[in-house]
Amino acid sequence: MFDLVTAGEAFDDLIFYALDRMPGGGEELKTQSFSRSPGGGAVITAIAAARLGLRCAVISALSEEGVRRLRDERVAIHNLRRHDEPSAITVALSTRRDRRFLTFNGVNDQLPARIRRLLPRISARHIHMAFYPRPCRPWIPMIAALRRRGITSSWDFGWNPRLVRDPEFRTLAASVDYLFLNRDEALIYAARTRLPDALDRWRRGSRLAVIKLGAAGSRIVGGGVNLRGSAARARVVDTTGAGDAFNAGFLAARLCGGDLHAALRLANHVGALSTRRPGGVAGLPTRRHPARKRS
Repeated sequence: MFDLVTAGEAFDDLIFYALDRMPGGGEELKTQSFSRSPGGGAVITAIAAARLGLRCAVISALSEEGVRRLRDERVAIHNLRRHDEPSAITVALSTRRDRRFLTFNGVNDQLPARIRRLLPRISARHIHMAFYPRPCRPWIPMIAALRRRGITSSWDFGWNPRLVRDPEFRTLAASVDYLFLNRDEALIYAARTRLPDALDRWRRGSRLAVIKLGAAGSRIVGGGVNLRGSAARARVVDTTGAGDAFNAGFLAARLCGGDLHAALRLANHVGALSTRRPGGVAGLPTRRHPARKRS
């Protein structure tokens, strides 16, 4: 049995970082600050958690390069990409204040249905989803089935404005044990324009919403909980994947018996570490031996 199985999109990230500014229309910028890195919430969260000592597996559609990298990190793989299908690629342009992305989604559009077929056969203590469900309804009984099997769950939907138009979105969001959101996602999914109002909306939920606020730290609200976590300091090079690294720190702490305060501290620390280097994993701590304490 795995401690953590992550399911969701994978990308080969091409990252141009430390740019002084974004290029204008028709303009070419040249830079020596470039990195190629494994990307996607499922991949980055699994690698970060494995380095923290958890037994991890990934369910995704992986390129050959992605498969090699996960094997190097001792992460088990359920590769749902067929040999003739194109893997996904993201190009990231990053200054110290702004990021912009261009993504070829490739086989990722086929992932939700394939994950749904495989998930009932997976054994794990916790399953973390990192993709856009299309539609939400079929996932609600699946999360309930995981709970009956004693498997906890979490979801990071990412930035998908179409979700708010799905009539079953709120039911799905309320079904997982941990819902991970960044500031903008917390606003749009709560249909609010001010963060205090969004926090109040999530606070009324029965499940925990873990909200990533960058330099302002993090919050956990819902289910009678209202906690703050202070941001960890880091010399920021690139923030690509930092939210997924944060998720790994939080889940690793919880799966190793830590309380919610400890989970926020480790999450903020791991998320900050990931920003020290380009990409989501290069700045993370090296792999630890498997943690002995289990909850």
